[in-house]
Amino acid sequence: MGIARGMALAVALMSATATSQLPEFSQQYRQRLGGAIDALERVKLSFSADANAFGMSVSEALEYMRDSDNAFVRKRAESMALSFARLDRLKRQRQAMLSAGPFSRIVVMLEEPDRQLSSAAWKDFEPAVPVTQEAFIIGGFGFLLGYLVFYGGVGAGRAGRKRLRRRRGVRTT
Repeated sequence: MGIARGMALAVALMSATATSQLPEFSQQYRQRLGGAIDALERVKLSFSADANAFGMSVSEALEYMRDSDNAFVRKRAESMALSFARLDRLKRQRQAMLSAGPFSRIVVMLEEPDRQLSSAAWKDFEPAVPVTQEAFIIGGFGFLLGYLVFYGGVGAGRAGRKRLRRRRGVRTT
């Protein structure tokens, strides 16, 4: 039983370490979110200025481009519309994160993550020593979860071995 407790403790510590990184990942995601919004705002501002120079609104310019005979121009209208929709989605997510509490920010990020931002944040993610209350609580939850999952697996394995021995007629102690 001593080995099992030691292994359970190791699994629980690894689980605590992994889950305590979630607030740090969320924070790095939020930083990228702000950068992506800034970049898309510049694109929209430039497109708007071009449309205004020709006496059109953004929506009128997009419609004009969609009706073009040129396939490239039609495709460009589609990509601009997708960029503007993404900008709106990211702004809503940032606002939800700003108004959410520490734990809720993680939930907001996980509910509808932007694939590009998540991928980029994960690619560059560097674990950090968790020093926030949020990280300690989530790490504690991860510790408990890892400990319970390990012991649940050990218990299920023992029960399965006992059943197998009984079927084979081997006496169990």
